Amino acid sequence: MSNVEQIKQELNKYIDSEKAAYLPRFFQAFEGGYGEGDRFIGVAVPHQRKVAKKHYKAIDMKDIEKLLNEPVHEYRLTALFMLVYKFERAEDEQVREAIVNMYINNIGAVNNWDLVDSSAPNILGAFLFDKDKSILYDMARTPNLWKQRIAMLSTFYFIKQGKFDNTLKIAEILLDHEHDLIHKAVGWMLREIGNRDFNVEYSFLKDNYKVMPRTMLRYAIEKFEPELRQKFLKGLI
Repeated sequence: MSNVEQIKQELNKYIDSEKAAYLPRFFQAFEGGYGEGDRFIGVAVPHQRKVAKKHYKAIDMKDIEKLLNEPVHEYRLTALFMLVYKFERAEDEQVREAIVNMYINNIGAVNNWDLVDSSAPNILGAFLFDKDKSILYDMARTPNLWKQRIAMLSTFYFIKQGKFDNTLKIAEILLDHEHDLIHKAVGWMLREIGNRDFNVEYSFLKDNYKVMPRTMLRYAIEKFEPELRQKFLKGLI
């Protein structure tokens, strides 16, 4: 039995039929939804992480790539968990670069918000922290929803290191985006900046909040004091 088939069999042991019925609605896998056509078998994330931790050391990159291109959502997320574990524990820069290249070459498989959020900061963001970041700007300017979210979420790693410039610049690119998932991602990253430096977030919001989508603003100011939050919501800043 191949490594891929073994991992799939282990995941299948945790199938929950009720969850399998619910997840397509939650991730909008229905016709016209952002996850249209995705397939779910109903395996909870903790089980996926458990399987990923068991196998990530022994499995090779080709098998992870195969799993990443499976039609089942939980298989793809488990592959991304293994890729993150391999990246975080890689001591060789060439190994890290190979992981990033594989991630980018298969980026079409990273096609829902949980797949993006579980991988982009810890792989692409971590790798690009001290390197040229033009790929993130290219992604932000594409018409592809998931590449745009990857661009935004990759900067979460930078935020955790106290670096905010790229987040703010990419937020400006996405400021008039039409999709709710980008509104939430940008607002979330702005809030994370504010958690570390209120003045930086406040300054950005003061300049931009009147043209922001409402959801983006609400996410960004979620932790503000109630009085200040209301001033933003009423356009009184």
